[in-house]
This record gives sequence, structure tokens and C-alpha cells, in this order.
Amino acid sequence: MRLKGIRVGFVVTGSHCTLAQIISQIEKLISEGAEVFPVVSNAVSTTDTRFGKSTEWCSKLQELTKKPLIKTVVEAEPIGPGKLFDILIAAPCTGNTLAKLANGITDTTALMAIKAHLRNQRPVVIAISTNDGLGLNAKNIAALLNTKSIYLVPFGQDNPAVKPNSLVAQMDKIIDTICHALEGKQVQPLLVEYKVN
Repeated sequence: MRLKGIRVGFVVTGSHCTLAQIISQIEKLISEGAEVFPVVSNAVSTTDTRFGKSTEWCSKLQELTKKPLIKTVVEAEPIGPGKLFDILIAAPCTGNTLAKLANGITDTTALMAIKAHLRNQRPVVIAISTNDGLGLNAKNIAALLNTKSIYLVPFGQDNPAVKPNSLVAQMDKIIDTICHALEGKQVQPLLVEYKVN
């Protein structure tokens, strides 16, 4: 149990096509001994898609973690002053959240959770899932790679023939990334050939 006693804030944003993978990674975190606290973006808590209903995703997260969902900016703000988590992960982290984080914008629950946690210089792990990672968001990924206390889950192009700018983290590398980040290290290699878990 590599993460016994570790308090993990788990921010879930609206890359709905990866939510099933995220649920399985949360299960693995819990099996490694972590205590997981779910934080959900407005898109996750209110939007129904072909990948599932918002109420179903929220119920799964609550049932799995046995913790209430943090769903508002007001609920996320105490994360910083209370030093509630040892580490925080944003998975999936959409291009929108990624861009705002890289540019210091805090206008959503997800961003408040991340910024509140960062104020204590504690590690934040980002698992990107964005259609413009090699487009307009490339500069934001570069900025975060050079930001203290931020670590990225290894990522690659998920469909270069059809979506050449799209990047997705290899979600099965979340736990390894967290373990390295807790030691102040970026897991390597960072750029990987993407594969479906």
C-alpha cells in the first residue's frame, strides 16, 4: 500500500469521455491506502452527455470515496487554509482548466481547489485531456511544466490521424506520478505513446 494515510484531493473536470477511466483510477488509489476527497467541476456536476448522466457520475464518486462532493468555489476555498490534502490531482484536466490555471485565473471550483492547494506549496498532479494540447494550449502545458509544485501525468497523442493536436494523459500512470510527486520528482518518461487502458 504505497499511499497509506495519504489524503488525495481528486479534481474531476469535464472531459466526459475519460470519466470511466478516472473511476477505475480512484478505485486503485483507494486500494493503495489513499483517502480520496472528490472535487467536481460544474460540467461534471450538471451536464448529461452520451457518456453518462451527471447524477450518475456524482453518485459513483461519492459512493466510491465515502466523502461528500466539493462542488462550489465556496466549498473549495478552505482547502488552502485548512491544508486539507497532502496532494491534489486534476484528472481529467480539460484544456479550459489547464489554460486558466497557467494564466492565474480562479473562477471555477476546480481552479479554486488547485490554487488553494498550491498556496501551501504542496504537489499538484495534472492529467491532461485536451483536443488542443499541441495547438493553442501547447504554451500553457509548457508554462505548467516549469511551475513549482506541478507535475504532469505522462501523456501522448490519442488520435494523431484524426485529431493531430489532441493530447491525453495515460491515466494508468496516475499512481506512479503521485508517488513521484510526493517526493518532489516528475515521473519519466513524460511523453508516451498513448494507449487505451
